[in-house]
Amino acid sequence: MDSVRSDPSDSFLALKILVAGGFGAGKTTLVGSVSEIRPLSTEEQLTEAGRPIDRLDGVEGKTTTTVAMDFGRISIHEDLSLYLFGTPGQNRFWFMWDELAQGALGAVVLADTRRLQDCFPAIDYFEHREIPFIVAVNCFDGARSYSETSVAQALDLDPQTPVVMCDARHRASGKEVLISLVEHAGRVHEDRLAAGGPMI
Repeated sequence: MDSVRSDPSDSFLALKILVAGGFGAGKTTLVGSVSEIRPLSTEEQLTEAGRPIDRLDGVEGKTTTTVAMDFGRISIHEDLSLYLFGTPGQNRFWFMWDELAQGALGAVVLADTRRLQDCFPAIDYFEHREIPFIVAVNCFDGARSYSETSVAQALDLDPQTPVVMCDARHRASGKEVLISLVEHAGRVHEDRLAAGGPMI
């Protein structure tokens, strides 16, 4: 689903947002907590056959995994809605990412400080394709806390890429993350227009 206007004569705008990140970072939780509709989820039970592939270090209690995508919708303003597409976290499902990324305004990369290295594939993906993104650090109970600056340095982010803290379980926190992304993507879009580059 591309970012589209429902009718050229009105001001309503629907934007496509990706929610990405490593295995167990909280993508399904974020989409589910902010969605105004019953979210579509394609979670399946983890199996013994997948144990050698799906590392559970730091997320030993996880019993399910997304095998296709999560989908939800949230209205930011009366004239702006976001369609959320949560990506699968495991490498073997990455063939779906190009399809999901078509027409996306930008992406949220969820980070778990217990497994921060799991963010790198998603960050590389969006940087390579010049898709605006922010990093949202999901503050898990019991995890060591770090500053936004420390996380940005550890991930070697561009100085213009925002890092925000969040709790994916809480709707208000998730909504603030999405607003931060829309604002960042808007700035990137304006900068590209000013420079005569391609539109998002």
